[in-house]
Amino acid sequence: MMDIQQISDQLEITALLHRYCRAVDSRDLDLWLTVFTEDAHVDYTAAPAGAAGTRDEIAEWLRTSLALLPMSQHFVTNIEIDLDGDAATVRAMFYNPLQLPGVEGPSFCGGCYHHQVVRTPDGWRSRDLREEMVWFDNNPFAAA
Repeated sequence: MMDIQQISDQLEITALLHRYCRAVDSRDLDLWLTVFTEDAHVDYTAAPAGAAGTRDEIAEWLRTSLALLPMSQHFVTNIEIDLDGDAATVRAMFYNPLQLPGVEGPSFCGGCYHHQVVRTPDGWRSRDLREEMVWFDNNPFAAA
């Protein structure tokens, strides 16, 4: 049975994931930065033309990459949080319809976000994110 602190932690971590999605889809990189610790590592290499690096390196990569997309919308679901005091392992499934430049019709992808989160004085923050791409429909980068 969860106690009130565990319930609160679960809700706060879930809100962190929602803020992440809103930040990406609204192209608000200042908000995106607030999802992560300053020393966080972010790995998007599972995505076509993806990148990995520090929080600040990936923020700059996203600034350029997201500007190319006319539309994207992230949904997170099936959020699993394994709490361990002031740290937690998080697995959340995502579904992402998006419009890629020069591609006819929308594309769709899905997979899992794997976060290592920590409690900070400013609330829960991700110190490590790895995106796992499970499927991608209408992917112009796929081998012919």
